[in-house]
Order: sequence, then structure tokens, then C-alpha cells
Amino acid sequence: MDQILKLAPFVKPYWKRAVLALVLLTALVFMDLAIPRLIQRIIDQGIGGNNLQVVLRTSLLMLAISLVSTLFAIANNVLSVQVAESLARDLRDALFTRIQTFSFANLDEQKTGQLMVRLTSDATAVQRVVMISLRIGTRAPLLMVGSLILMVSTSPGLALALLPLLLSTAALIVLFVIRMEPLFRLVQQKLDGLNTILQENIAGVRLVKSFVRADFEGERFERANEAYTGRSVRMLQIVSTMSPILTLCVNIGVVIVIWAGGLQSVRGQLTVGQIVAFTNYLLTTMSPLIMMTVLSNIWAGGIASAKRINEVLETVPAIRDDADAVALPDSSPGRLVFENVSFRYAGENPEPVLEGIDLTVEPGQTVAFLGATGSGKSTLVNLVPRFYDVTGGRILLDGIDIRRLRQDALLARIGIVPQETVLFSGTVRDNIRYGAPGAGDDAVFAAARAAQAHEFITTLPQGYDTHIDERGTNLSGGQKQRIAIARALTTQPRILILDDATSSVDVETETKIQEALAERLRGCTVLVVAQRISTVLKADRIVVLEKGRMAAEGSHRELIAACPIYQEIFASQLGSDKMGEPTASGAAREVWP
Repeated sequence: MDQILKLAPFVKPYWKRAVLALVLLTALVFMDLAIPRLIQRIIDQGIGGNNLQVVLRTSLLMLAISLVSTLFAIANNVLSVQVAESLARDLRDALFTRIQTFSFANLDEQKTGQLMVRLTSDATAVQRVVMISLRIGTRAPLLMVGSLILMVSTSPGLALALLPLLLSTAALIVLFVIRMEPLFRLVQQKLDGLNTILQENIAGVRLVKSFVRADFEGERFERANEAYTGRSVRMLQIVSTMSPILTLCVNIGVVIVIWAGGLQSVRGQLTVGQIVAFTNYLLTTMSPLIMMTVLSNIWAGGIASAKRINEVLETVPAIRDDADAVALPDSSPGRLVFENVSFRYAGENPEPVLEGIDLTVEPGQTVAFLGATGSGKSTLVNLVPRFYDVTGGRILLDGIDIRRLRQDALLARIGIVPQETVLFSGTVRDNIRYGAPGAGDDAVFAAARAAQAHEFITTLPQGYDTHIDERGTNLSGGQKQRIAIARALTTQPRILILDDATSSVDVETETKIQEALAERLRGCTVLVVAQRISTVLKADRIVVLEKGRMAAEGSHRELIAACPIYQEIFASQLGSDKMGEPTASGAAREVWP
């Protein structure tokens, strides 16, 4: 229940409608409770007293109450839906906004499938709780309390006789709700796993087909599906037993009333109308208990979902701005200094990914990072925009520790082309100006030309207005990378990070891109992560990383003369001996400076 109450602020903007819905609901309860009394009057005073006027007047009054009750019920339903749907919308917005604040470390812990369930299924479960609470969920307990009071006022003796049955039924409901909440939580956890596998397979369906792993993935999905189904079946089995048990309790209660009430009527202690009224009040008391079985499912599911939603809303981003965070001055040139930088990913006893990195990158320099897979190249450049924070040492941008800078101000100076190219559904033009929505066509075209994308874009069916499918599936890998480079260029960054950004383009196109970038990015600090030696040859400095440490740094000529690791990489890719003399006269001479 505490988890639901934590979400109460989301109802606050709609409290007037919520209160009005509850007022209408309370009026409905009073009208519902009046009906058995009116029936008692018809039986005792009208039929028993042979008074037709009482029968007619009371019947007309019951009809009027029914009409008003119908109108109130419609208004209550409309208001309840408005409040619940508005809350669900705000909840989804809040979850999405919170997820956007997560750092990479938070996203490493939260799986995509889990976050999707919280935004959809869990938000819907909480919405149902709110809607039901403003309707049946409040009406049922009010009816029970009112009916119990009227039962006691009608016949205290009969009410006392039914007290053990009512208490045991209420205890049964409470135990049921307590038992259901953890079951619902387990069901949602299994749904998390199912959605994670589904999301992975939809995103990676081409890879699955390429490696002929459809059968394996089908078995994996089937296991998750079976686990989810098993939990759901177990939960529903318990749910299905409650309704018959409660129906049995109702029938036992009716038998007790008829038996005990009949005896009292024979003795002249109760009228027939009182017995009928008491029976109606008993049904009005017990029927909501049966409804509570269904409601308890919704409540248990809502509590479990609320807990999971609160976990997201209460997650503290691993990287946050300090209270005294500052912005960079407009004249900031973009000088980067790495001082004894170390980093390790979160987890139990993780191995350090970077250790003792000392490096200075002057404004306007192009520095390339080269090394084997897993040497820490991408991790190092990801520390600059604070996708992760260093675990040792510090990084200075123009003399300021980047941890003291506002994140928005820092990222506004940085253009990034990530290792994994991500494009969004929309036009080519919209994707290129994604980081600079106000960029005009001239800026878009210029960025596309520099990225060597303009030529192929103009051959597309609608040119720059061509629609890009989800994840850019209607473009080749090289086309997507060039659009991603153009997207980074439109932001006019002071620091540009290219993380293996030309791996899918040919060497000739890569050379043209490098020449265009050198012309366009004069004064811009460029950090390049590369696997290909041809990508780094024209860099001002090349940093060779090995197992998270700087093995060497310098120009191509300096490294080819003195660094065995660089010599080995050069020889393996371009076919030269350890001193850099070309042995394959083609490609080696083309890139030899």
C-alpha cells in the first residue's frame, strides 16, 4: 500500500475530479442502501396493510432513485476514466523523463525489456488501481459498512448470528490479498524476462538468421514463456478458488437469515419486510466481498507494479551535476588533459579497464587511439562526455574538472559519432539535424557533403526527405555511418569524438571524409578511435593502448620506428616490415605519408 501512496502526487493535479467522483460514489451508495428499506415499506405497509397508495408512491420513489443513480454512475465513470488515464499519461512521461536522466552505468543495470514493462504494463496496472478505486474499489467497502449498520439496526439478533461468518470471510479476503501481492510481483518479473528475450530477438533477428539460431532462440523464448505461463496459472488458480468459496459463504449467510429470521417471524419478533430487507443488506454486504476477489487481483498487481515503478523513479542517476556546477565560457578552446585517469565498471571485484592515463590534447589537435579489442579505447573517449565518471584521477577541459561542469553545457560542446550507429524513424534531413533542430538546409547539406553523404542522399527516392525505417534498415552500414557523421557536424562541436565511425566505409571514402573534416573542423579537437591503421595515419598524435594502459604515443613516423605494438598492427594490416617499408606495393604506398 505504501508503494501506491508514493504515487499519490500524480493524482494531485486531478484532485477536484477525483473528489467529485468520490462524492458521486458516496451518493450512489446512499441510494443503493435506501432501496431495501423502500422494499420493506412496500411489503409491510403497502402489501401487508392493503395500501395501494404506499405501493405506488414507494415504487415511483424507487424509480426516481434508480434514474438519479444511473446519472451519477455515468458521471462517476467518466470522471474516474479521466483521472486514471491522465495519471497513466503523467506516469509514463515521468518514467520516460527519469530514464533519460540515467547515466550509462544506470542503463547497464536496467535491462531494456524491464524498462519497457514499467512504461507499459506496470503503468497500466497502476492506472487500473486508480480507476477501480474511484469506482468499485470505494463503493464496495462503503456498501459493506453501510449494509452492516443497517443490518444491525434492522435486527441486532440476526446480525450477531452472522458475525462469525462475516469475520471469517473478511479474514479470508485479507489473507488472499496478502498472498496475491508477491505472486503478482513474480509474474511481472517473469514478464520482464520474456520481454527482454523478445526485444533482443526482434533487434537481432538478422543475426539470429545469419547464424541459423532460430531453433535455439525459439527454445529460449519457450522456456521464458513457460515460466511466465506457469506463474500466471498458479496465480489464477488461487484467484479462481476464491469466488466459489465466497459464494458459498453468501449462501450460508442467506440460509442463516432465512432460518433464524423465520423463527423470529413466527414468534412475531420480525416482519416479512424486515427479513427481506435484512437479506438484501446481507447480499449487499457479501456481494462486494466477492467483488473484492476480483479487485484484490487488481490491487495486488497494482501494488507490485507501483513498487517496480518507484524503483525507477527513485533511482538516482550515477552522474549528476554538482550544486555549484558551472558552464564553459563561449571562448573555451577545447583543451583536454587526462591526469592519472583510471576506470573500472561497476560490479563485484571488477578488473580495471583503464589505469594511469596521462595525456594532454591541445585545441585543434587530432588524437587517435589504437589498440587491440578490449584495450580501453572506447571506454576512454566515453569518459570525456561523462557517459561514465572516472574512478581515479581526473579529466580537465580548459582547466576545469569536467565533473564540475554542467552536463548540458559539456555535451553542447561535444559532437559524438558512436561505435554503434543509431538512426531514428523519420526523414534523412531530420536525422542529420537531430542535434541541431534549428539547422537550415544549407547547414544540413554542408554537413552531408563533408561526411561524403550528399551524393548518395540525392539518389534516394525523395532525397533528403526520404523516410528512414526503424534503426535505418533501408540503408547500408556505410550510409548510416556517414549520416551519423553529418549529424555530429551540424552541432558545430568544439570537441568531436569519432568512435570507429568509418569502419563500414571503404578506404577511399574514408580518406575523403578525413580531408573534408580537416578542412571543416579547423580549431576543433578531434578524438578518433579506430581499428584500421589507415584511419589514424594523418592524426597529429597516435596513442597506443594495451590492456588499459598507454603503451606509446607519438606521430606515425615516431611509432613505426620505436613501438613494436604499432609496428605489428601496421604490418598485419598493410603488409610492411617492422620498419614500415612497404612490401605490398598497392595499399601500403597509397597510405604511406
